[in-house]
Amino acid sequence: MSTIQDDSTLDPLAARLKAEREARGWSITVLAERSGVSRAMISKVERGEASPTAALLGRLSGAFGLTVSALLARAEGPGAGLSRAEDQTTWRDPETGLARRALTPPGADPELVLASLPPGARIAYPAASYALLRGQCIWVISGALLFHEGEAVHSLKEGDCLALGAPADCAFENPSETETASYIVALSRR
Repeated sequence: MSTIQDDSTLDPLAARLKAEREARGWSITVLAERSGVSRAMISKVERGEASPTAALLGRLSGAFGLTVSALLARAEGPGAGLSRAEDQTTWRDPETGLARRALTPPGADPELVLASLPPGARIAYPAASYALLRGQCIWVISGALLFHEGEAVHSLKEGDCLALGAPADCAFENPSETETASYIVALSRR
């Protein structure tokens, strides 16, 4: 299994973000308005001067009408219908340590993502990150997870599976001080 981290994919990811923006004919200002990410940060990420966080990728992918997995897959290059374990890449959030591994081949529907959230970590995503989805479920493999869905907070433990409702601002939070939370997210696009 390969790992996508700061230096190994910064250039392909930076190039993909710029390509997605330019393919839509958007200026950095337009992307900033649609995503809620500052123009300065978008510019730094596109130039490879800053490593994007999971929350930032959520905002940008939502503005593009893509899932984070689809955006990362496009940065990795074309895929096939089979996703072998040794070829699945893991992206790490430089801010929280979240490890995110795409289990399904690029473009698969539903899309399955394996995530590991370190103790005490919290990642928030805006509703726009989920607007393009028909449905989403979270299944906890190990540890505990607090999932904030709008005003609701769902306390999940090993084996629990939550089907999400309409897109809302949300956050994944690991309440443990010692144990990593591992979970699978299943996403189905509109």
